[in-house]
Amino acid sequence: MPPRRSHKKSRAGCRRCKSRKIKCDEVHPRCGNCVKHGVPCDFEHPEVLVELRAAAAAAATESPSTPATTVHFGSPILNASGTASGPSGPSGPPGATLYRAPPAPSVSQTTPPGQRLLELRLMHQYTAMTCKTFTFTAPVTEEIWKITVPSLAFSGSQHLADAILAVAALHLRSMMPNDKELVRASHAYMAASLAEYSAALTKGIDHTNAESLFLTSTLIAFQSTATRVFMKDELAVASGDIDADADKRRQHGSGCYAIPFSWFHSFQGVKAITAASWQYLRVSPVVTQVINSQAVLQLDFTISPDTFFGHLLEGLDEELAAMEGDPTGSARTPQGGIPSPATPTSSSFSPAADPSQQSSAPELVARTRQAYQHAVAVLNWAHKIPHKGAPLAFPATVSRRYIELLEERRPRAMAILACFFALLKSMDGVWWLQGMARREVLGVVSLFNSDFFGPDAYRTWWPHLEWAMRIALYEHDARDGPIPPEIWGADWYAEERALAEGQENGNYFKHIEMLSQMGSAVNSIPSPEYVAMNRQR
Repeated sequence: MPPRRSHKKSRAGCRRCKSRKIKCDEVHPRCGNCVKHGVPCDFEHPEVLVELRAAAAAAATESPSTPATTVHFGSPILNASGTASGPSGPSGPPGATLYRAPPAPSVSQTTPPGQRLLELRLMHQYTAMTCKTFTFTAPVTEEIWKITVPSLAFSGSQHLADAILAVAALHLRSMMPNDKELVRASHAYMAASLAEYSAALTKGIDHTNAESLFLTSTLIAFQSTATRVFMKDELAVASGDIDADADKRRQHGSGCYAIPFSWFHSFQGVKAITAASWQYLRVSPVVTQVINSQAVLQLDFTISPDTFFGHLLEGLDEELAAMEGDPTGSARTPQGGIPSPATPTSSSFSPAADPSQQSSAPELVARTRQAYQHAVAVLNWAHKIPHKGAPLAFPATVSRRYIELLEERRPRAMAILACFFALLKSMDGVWWLQGMARREVLGVVSLFNSDFFGPDAYRTWWPHLEWAMRIALYEHDARDGPIPPEIWGADWYAEERALAEGQENGNYFKHIEMLSQMGSAVNSIPSPEYVAMNRQR
């Protein structure tokens, strides 16, 4: 009979696991069992246990059997044993107790040394390196992410503090992918941040938390993007998805590549938070500088075939005419595509999920036209100044209707998506975007080359995908400067000068202010269910 496997015994588990008599994995800041059941963990608030134990220790020192250690007036130094050294001062009577030394703290009352070192390591990583990767233009914004944001987190915004540590852990993972401690830390801190963020949203947004919620939503968006770097394979089979819908998706080839909807959901969450709390954010100097560091949106909706991405709208009138006669999109055509089976991601945005949200055919057609035109206008603008971080405005500014079209796997929406990912090639030197253009463009194009869209889709849409493929496969080192104009299709710096000359003292702040006054911004905040959905990604 083989010997029994040894197991580790420990008394350092959290109090809740001890009361339930289950094994605690001792992960900080919340153990796995507490995260799983959505309950508070002692590890998150150790000060409560410290106070209780300190009170018990103080009571013990005052008992007759243990005389209190005293320090007399004028004692200059307190030695390691807690006794006074030096003569007593003449101002008080001998033996008069003027100060009672506190009980010596126990190591078990504080955060474990290993955890303290990890958090110090992550905070050092954040302030030394990670904070510099959040901005592409203004040095002032770098100082905000480096100094102001941590200070705001230390003032009581636990969800912001955990988000900082989670993103720093991801950054370290990109440099040390085999460090399992960093893998656990990135997941644990982001799970804790999302839980606290969701709880704060449930309580409501006001002037006391608007800043921290906005900054946390921004870090969640960065985290959602960076996580994609570590995903080797997103096949439905790999995640154990073996239900009937998964079989259908694999038959259509859609199981070969998974669109990163978490990108759009998280960036749209930033937009929703901004709109819901704009009355507070607009007077925040911190948020104002962060927003104004973004490139100013200068969109031209009079899109002609001569614009760089104008070709993506070819055949749109015919597609919309077919949609008006078939608003569900059930007809299988290379232009319209077929909707994928219902998935948890699509149900949260699709109008079909809620009968009260369904639109009439003419309204749906109008929203679809506007969604495509707006998405292409953003691409045209971002293509001119990609080195300013402009492509990152795409997932945050596209309409919800465009996301619905993506979830329906519409070929036109997918072609637009491929061009967006190709734009990220200009920022390939950023750790959380490295290799993204090549991987995602090839993934999107693979769907056109499968039976998911039908035999004619690849031939029909290849002219609209050719530029994205050429950029994705182009060998370019970001340290060598911009991609040559003959490859990219535009001279970045010449276009930047032209845009600056046509800019009328505008900034991103004024753009949001205008949208707020027009009532065009999203007027709802992310629900706890929405946050929980992102937590599972």
